[in-house]
Amino acid sequence: MTDKSALYDTDYTLGQDNLQRWGMDVHHPVFWIASSLVLIFVIGVLMAPEAAKGAFDGAKWWSIGAFDWLFMVGGNIFVIFCLALIFLPVGKIRLGGADATPEFSTISWFAMLFAAGMGIGLMFWSVAEPTAYYTGWYETPLGVEANSPEAASKAMSATMFHWGLHPWAIYAVVALSLAFFHYNKGLPLTIRSAFYPLIKDHSWGPFGHLIDTVAVLATLFGLATSLGFGAQQASAGLSYLFGLEAGIPLQIAIIIIVTAIALVSVMRGLDGGVKVLSNVNMGIALMLLLFVMLVGPTATIFATMGSTIAGYVGDILSYSDWIDRQDEAWMQGWTVFYWAWWISWSPFVGMFIARVSKGRTVREFVIAVLLVPTVVTVIWMSVFGGSALDQIQNNIGALANGLDKVELAMFQMLENLPLAAMTSFVAIVLVLVFFITSSDSGSLVIDAITAGGKVDAPVVQRIFWVVIEGVVAAALLFGGGADALTALQAAAITVGLPFTVVLIVMCLSLYMGLSHERAYMSTPT
Repeated sequence: MTDKSALYDTDYTLGQDNLQRWGMDVHHPVFWIASSLVLIFVIGVLMAPEAAKGAFDGAKWWSIGAFDWLFMVGGNIFVIFCLALIFLPVGKIRLGGADATPEFSTISWFAMLFAAGMGIGLMFWSVAEPTAYYTGWYETPLGVEANSPEAASKAMSATMFHWGLHPWAIYAVVALSLAFFHYNKGLPLTIRSAFYPLIKDHSWGPFGHLIDTVAVLATLFGLATSLGFGAQQASAGLSYLFGLEAGIPLQIAIIIIVTAIALVSVMRGLDGGVKVLSNVNMGIALMLLLFVMLVGPTATIFATMGSTIAGYVGDILSYSDWIDRQDEAWMQGWTVFYWAWWISWSPFVGMFIARVSKGRTVREFVIAVLLVPTVVTVIWMSVFGGSALDQIQNNIGALANGLDKVELAMFQMLENLPLAAMTSFVAIVLVLVFFITSSDSGSLVIDAITAGGKVDAPVVQRIFWVVIEGVVAAALLFGGGADALTALQAAAITVGLPFTVVLIVMCLSLYMGLSHERAYMSTPT
């Protein structure tokens, strides 16, 4: 450990509980409990997919309806806390110590955190979400009239609200906590370590096992859900382009291909796998972005950027409020749903960002994780969402007739631009590469948690989790179809309720740790 002062002079026994067998190095209670619960869940859903969907949907909507205030309060706390860290003196602390240097270049670092964080979602929702808000597909933000000029403005500002500061603040809290306590305090890279300032050695007992087990389940369920829905989007695109049957067989074939490539990537390790794929991701995404910007309604796109920024800044307080909302159904169905989803994903994304962020200062970290992605998202949403709204307002293409299938929205927008077949194929490739990156990085995260915080667990262990993710997604699609996937998603979102409290407590623990580090650094030696 780098710090031998009293507060962190701990001899944790987490690693001593590891069981080495079959070429694996697993933390005994977490690995076996999490694996068993995954197996029980999959069997239960396959036996009764409709009943499982009903039960987990009920739990999800109860969480959202009864605790919408907690999700909203929590989201606001995370943003304020992260912004404060930029200006507080603790922002000078370097992850890994004063002499630590970054393991990855700034470009590769940003590419990896962005690809893991929400690259998938931006492909899926950048067209569908503004279109849904503008047309009133499922309620409208702040109760505006659908298909009105005001609805167009709110459609973009509301979309940015869901993909801007709040989700990235959720990720930043988890990522910074894990990175700090691992690199600066010598604690294992698991969620439980973030609570050491508050509960001391109890972190290595049953409470810590529970936290890490829930983190594994949330990560695996979230990844399997996204893999399944991503397969549906990719199959819909292939059907749209080539007339293939967008059924279960094609979706499972896509999952097998994605899993196979992720398997190769995870065997190559972080530097030769995830980093390379993330850089490829960002390169392809940038080309598609520039193409749409240049051949689409360029003037409208640039105007949309300005109005989106102005609308986001102007409406952020209204969207952040949860009291007496006239659009309560919209807030619960979209905003609270998103917050629960981001929170359920935070163990995965946060731990992965922590894993690749050694050598950055706290201030540099928060700016990169919170502000830079928000700026990039403004550009991305303005280009794709702005183009879609322009087509609707000018009665161009299928989107003008209303949002039918969200998985087709991106392809329907690209259809009205030059080289539609080529760009649609590029979009499919981009979706698949994003999913491969998520599967790869997610496997590294689950592997670290179930190995007791070790970042160098055997390769066979990573392979195990990559295969499990693909098998869970394929089995649920094959045995239960959309109902099974919806049940899995609802289960992941339900996990967001207790984890909201976990993240709020994590803010307090992190600040205690940072303050202790600053005081320790200031003490004469």
